[in-house]
Amino acid sequence: MKSRKLLVVYIVLLACVLIAMFRLWPYKQEPVPPRDYPEIKSEGILRMVTEYNQSGYYVAGDTIEGFQYELSQAIAALSGLEVQTQLEMSLAESFKQLSDNQCDVIARNIPITSDIKEDYLFTDPIVFNKQILVQRTEEANNGIKPIRNQLDLAQKTLYIPKNSPALLRLQNLAHEIGDTIYVKEDELYSSEQLAIMVAKGDIDYAVCDQQIARVSKENLPEIDIDTDISFTQLQSWAVRKDSPILLDSLNSWLSQIKESGLYDQIYKRYYK
Repeated sequence: MKSRKLLVVYIVLLACVLIAMFRLWPYKQEPVPPRDYPEIKSEGILRMVTEYNQSGYYVAGDTIEGFQYELSQAIAALSGLEVQTQLEMSLAESFKQLSDNQCDVIARNIPITSDIKEDYLFTDPIVFNKQILVQRTEEANNGIKPIRNQLDLAQKTLYIPKNSPALLRLQNLAHEIGDTIYVKEDELYSSEQLAIMVAKGDIDYAVCDQQIARVSKENLPEIDIDTDISFTQLQSWAVRKDSPILLDSLNSWLSQIKESGLYDQIYKRYYK
């Protein structure tokens, strides 16, 4: 009798283990079919992915703000679509979500390069931007003057967020000056957070977009943002190659937003 009870217990335990293993066993996610504008319009939902910061999307008190978020809401008003916003700090992960059809648009300021133009379609320029060196002012850096000549970046260590578009520019710059520039890709911190680290003296140099640098400067008087790393670049939103109708629609909506003057209002709110 005792052995039978033990056998029942063992069977129950084995069943529990098997159930747990089944639940934890990795499953293959069903592929999401690609969507162009007709499918998006039929569902009534446009899925965007952006970053959590003032350039993308952020919560201020009890309101949602952000340059990309406000543009997306203007598009929602024009198109009649519901815009669902997903947040992702990594640009590389955002491109993966786009490629996997998890979203329809990457709504962030993406520098257009020849490499990514081969794989994705880009809207008309959203902003004109450039890469800026973030460093401490002379007053906040024990009298050490900020770098003004890019040649002086030789042997310096510059921090950028993981998978930042600035990486390619810094690699090219190292070739241009004929010396090594050490680049640290930070996996945890955004451009704004790296600017704070520069201000506090935790790191000496970071590189970020001019717009982000200007916003950071308002709250961080210790930083200097007057040294350019790149020329002015066109920056746009990205869609998949198989979404040409969506691309045309986005360009049409953005054009209407600019012609109405609403774009200038949104831009000045975040970048002026």
